Amino acid sequence: MRSVITIIGKDKVGITAKVSTICANRNVNIIDISQSVLKDVFVMVMLTEFENGSSIIPKLIADFKELSAQTGLDIRVINEDVFNSMHKI
Repeated sequence: MRSVITIIGKDKVGITAKVSTICANRNVNIIDISQSVLKDVFVMVMLTEFENGSSIIPKLIADFKELSAQTGLDIRVINEDVFNSMHKI
């Protein structure tokens, strides 16, 4: 299964490391990643791939919810098919 993970928030040291550590701990492969800092706003989009999506996604969302609470980041996990459907013209 593939998903798109978006991270937006105030730029701080270690955001990419924290997010990628959560992915690694859940055996989520980061296929592609794009990030930038606009003034002091950090923006990252990742395309990820993993097996057993129905069991992994709730755990991944819980991990990111905890990270969000600690850092103030807005982190979302969206199934790639849903993401593509949302952005079709």
